[in-house]
Amino acid sequence: MSTNHNNNEEEVDLGSLFKIIGRGFQNLFNFISNIFKGIFHAFILALIFLKDNIVKIGIAAIIGFAIGVFIQVKSTDKYESEMLVKPNFKSANQLYNNINYYNDLVKQKDTSGIQNTFKLSKLEAASLKKFTIEPIVNENDIINSYNDFILEVDTTTVKSYTFDEFKTSFKDLDYKIHKIKVVAEKNNVFSKLDEVIISSVVNNKYFKRVKELTNENLNRTDSIYRQNLAQLDSLRKVYMQVMIEEAKKQTTGTSIDLGGEKRTTKELELFESNRKINSRLKDIAEDKSEKYEVINVISNFQPIGSEIKGVTKNKAFQLAILGGLIMIFILLLFKVNSYLNNYKK
Repeated sequence: MSTNHNNNEEEVDLGSLFKIIGRGFQNLFNFISNIFKGIFHAFILALIFLKDNIVKIGIAAIIGFAIGVFIQVKSTDKYESEMLVKPNFKSANQLYNNINYYNDLVKQKDTSGIQNTFKLSKLEAASLKKFTIEPIVNENDIINSYNDFILEVDTTTVKSYTFDEFKTSFKDLDYKIHKIKVVAEKNNVFSKLDEVIISSVVNNKYFKRVKELTNENLNRTDSIYRQNLAQLDSLRKVYMQVMIEEAKKQTTGTSIDLGGEKRTTKELELFESNRKINSRLKDIAEDKSEKYEVINVISNFQPIGSEIKGVTKNKAFQLAILGGLIMIFILLLFKVNSYLNNYKK
């Protein structure tokens, strides 16, 4: 009797559990269904709004387009050119400051300041319209910088500073390569700019001194490693000569070679030392080639700039879109205002 009673209770408990689980799944499906219904409802409302106001929005877009065409006809053609650079010795900050300074001169229409800075004529200086600089975003720069960071600090610091934290703190200035872009109304002014932009950083006394000291250290280290390599070659020649002499002695009679394993180990050690030194010399050569200048120019400005074209850069297209968006915003304001008035009632 007791056993039957327990079985009935277990069946009731399981039944209640299944009902709870079923209600949970039903609520979840209802929630998901309501989300999709809400999205569909909002989409339908947007279509109804566009249908009711398509004429007003179209008129606003046409007016914007007409204004854009007028501005486009009146304005002169613009050209752009780009230069890729790779700053060393943390000189990227100075480079960014200089580019922003040049752009401020353009914004302030300080033609004489631009003339004096770049040694241009008045017409050439007035033709400059914009200076910008931005990094070439490359995930490998972050990974390589993190690897260098790991090699420089102790294990405890590395454990407390994860890659995600390092990536978050990585700034635009920390990327290796940066792109400088100039916009002008004359297409042949760009070749007169790159030398001034680079020299404004290269001629900085601090960076010049850092460059000289860095290259001196690299040359000194290169010389020491080459001396070590020469000494290692001499030691290997001596060792080979000793082995030949020992081999000659062994041919005169029977002997047991108890040092064969040790000799093989020495040969491997010499080979490994030679390999490490050559690898380090290769790294030094790469460092010397990269750090020979304060700023490495990957590509200069093109002598003749390319004309700025494209639908997204066209004033008529831009103002047509802007006109339509402004009309939509105004209509929505009217609807909100009407809703608020009705809500009060």
